[in-house]
Amino acid sequence: MIANPVPLNLRASIIIAAYNAGRDLPRCLAALEHQTLPQDEFEVIVADDGSTDDTAALAEAAGARVLRLEHGGPAAARNAGVAAARAPIVVFTDADCEPVADFLERLLEPFAAPVVSGTRGVYRSQQKALVARFIQLEYEERYHRIAHVEQVRGTVNALDTSYAAYRREVFLEAGGFDTRFRGAAGEDHELSYRLAEQGHVFRLSPLAAVYHRHVASFRGYARRKFRIGYWKAFLTRQHPGYAVADSHTTQSLKVQIALTGLIIPVLAASLVWAQLLWVALALAAIFVLTAVPFLALVARKDAAVLVVALPLLVVRAAASGAGFAWGMFRPYSSPLPESDAVTTG
Repeated sequence: MIANPVPLNLRASIIIAAYNAGRDLPRCLAALEHQTLPQDEFEVIVADDGSTDDTAALAEAAGARVLRLEHGGPAAARNAGVAAARAPIVVFTDADCEPVADFLERLLEPFAAPVVSGTRGVYRSQQKALVARFIQLEYEERYHRIAHVEQVRGTVNALDTSYAAYRREVFLEAGGFDTRFRGAAGEDHELSYRLAEQGHVFRLSPLAAVYHRHVASFRGYARRKFRIGYWKAFLTRQHPGYAVADSHTTQSLKVQIALTGLIIPVLAASLVWAQLLWVALALAAIFVLTAVPFLALVARKDAAVLVVALPLLVVRAAASGAGFAWGMFRPYSSPLPESDAVTTG
């Protein structure tokens, strides 16, 4: 007799990697209780990544299946969740996300086409802080780019684990997430890029949304961008083509990182040779020109954010570039300290 047989109508296993997430997890699980997809068509698995708070107890009280793991990072926790999953499709979201009511229904719709191996959704935000609102507009700019890439190429190559789904067999055949990515910053894009290079097709589901609380301070934003840049360097060392071909990062950001990398040393040199100040000003003018499309988006959607938009674009370029540079030269076996791990968003 088979123990715990898989329900015939089970369509999706939702996997939430959680580390000391007792503050956020209840809201995420409550949102999953109100999905338009029938409750008997999905299961919820919380992969507790060695938490020292009440994360596991809260998840069990909410009726989730709980995997109690040693602390190994989100990539390892998600891999364990997939190994325990019983449904043919695995869905990822984060403890600090609150899926909208039709999140699962919308995210699963593209799988009706057998060619589709995975899907991705989008962030929404209800925050009032200007920095958080800027971040939301950043994401919206990226979603426009991703939609354009899908229209042109017929697929995308960057799936974020805040709102992503894979066919379980595809995920397992690929070996899952690379557990050398100890923080939540790059392991999801590494897997989706690797699979896209093998010919797998991914779709954007713009109505599959989760509400997320973005960082709300300049300092928090700079730290986050530095760490993401750091792990992006590791990803680029594995897949050099990612630097130019990923569907997530806008081309303007790449140009702005390069310009910032030039402006800083030119400004320093201008202290010795004053004429170089004009070169620095010219580079800064080009930077502003590359930012015009995004600034226009901000003006249309949330004009108040214009107050912080240009300074934050400079912070983004400088912090991302510095993190990327450090990651390119730091040994691959020497990651950032655990305490500096990035949280998604």
